[in-house]
Amino acid sequence: MISAYRNRRAERHANKIKKLPDVEVEVTVPELFRCPISLELMKDPVTLSTGITYDRENVERWIYEDGKNTCPVTGVVLTSLEPVPNHTIRKMIQDWCVENKSYGFDRIPTPRAPVSSGQVVRILSKIVAMRGNGNADGVKELVVKIKVLVKESERSKRCIVSNGTPRVLRETLEAFSYENQENVLVLEEILSGLTVILPFDQETKSRLWSNQSLRTIVKILTVGSLSGRRNAVLVLKELLSTDQTKLEEFTKIEGSMEALAKLIMEPIDPTTTNASLLAIYHLVTPSISFNQKETLITRFLEMGLTERLVEMLVDCTRGVCEKALGVLECLCSIDEGLKRAYANALTIPVLVKKLLRVSDITTEFSVSILWKLSKYGKSIGEEEGVAIEALQVGAFQKILLLLQVGSSSKTKERACDLLKEWNLHRGKVECIESMDFKNLNRPF
Repeated sequence: MISAYRNRRAERHANKIKKLPDVEVEVTVPELFRCPISLELMKDPVTLSTGITYDRENVERWIYEDGKNTCPVTGVVLTSLEPVPNHTIRKMIQDWCVENKSYGFDRIPTPRAPVSSGQVVRILSKIVAMRGNGNADGVKELVVKIKVLVKESERSKRCIVSNGTPRVLRETLEAFSYENQENVLVLEEILSGLTVILPFDQETKSRLWSNQSLRTIVKILTVGSLSGRRNAVLVLKELLSTDQTKLEEFTKIEGSMEALAKLIMEPIDPTTTNASLLAIYHLVTPSISFNQKETLITRFLEMGLTERLVEMLVDCTRGVCEKALGVLECLCSIDEGLKRAYANALTIPVLVKKLLRVSDITTEFSVSILWKLSKYGKSIGEEEGVAIEALQVGAFQKILLLLQVGSSSKTKERACDLLKEWNLHRGKVECIESMDFKNLNRPF
């Protein structure tokens, strides 16, 4: 009873409280504080040579990423592509945010001053001096500092690259010989510094193709730390993807191909695996002479790369799947590669599983490998082998559906060849993967 009385008293007391109506106040950001590109409140206002103020992030994207040399508002050609910080507008915006804090506007922080050319030149001069004195620890600390500055903003990266950092890092990589074990850490740090300023300009790429630089990269690929091996393969992938005229020089270095294969056999992380697969792909693509390609492929096959790729394809990310299938397709360009793929019980089920599931490129690679395996089976007198196994895992329906949804002309041609061959064996055995084709109308 006492509890009921208290509840009634609290209810009467609540009814006596005067409730104020909800009032919605809409605060409009002043036009002066909005970036003309995004129409949002500016966080780092900068002014171009035309006198128009923009948010730094937006206008630098306009200039450097989109490649425009005109003012976004006036269309006038800029006399300077370097925007100037507008401290007056920034201070006004900060004061306005403080005044309107109760409406949810937080004060924008004062942006950190971007790195200057003078600052970069001083750091690089110290690196050159310490390199001459053999001061590996000092060079290592300065390279770490460069990495920190690069990661601050895209503008800082452009400033650091344009002032000769790639050249100095490349020369420093050559200056410290790997033969001295004390230099391992600084060499790994230099490679790490090179990865943050990717992509390289043509001069940097040509210089990194020197025999000494390549030997250093291979050495770190072989016996470096996990992070060192990761950075080494990222640099190598960049080199191989842009200049295939030097591939032979790389493959002649003792342990080079084994080091790449090891990163696939004993993966470190997805980024490293992706870079390693791309590097191998560039080594075995048809752009090189057939004899050289066959030699390289044979070496990779002897390392067990085919079996590892098939195993990897069972469960991997989209990026790894695309690159692994690309390499596997190249390995299947010679009889020994086809023999190993054909002998693996997982090959055909995995290839069929990837059809139409991951991306267009994985579908094309899968069709190409299946087509090659089918031709190989016929050449060794086992033409039913691939057909029966493919039909058991629902390949016929997937290939048929592929023709309906569209693909490249080459893939369509190969898909039609497969359907003609497999259709002869459909009466013997067939199993449909119901999860993929439960709604498929079968016209046959």
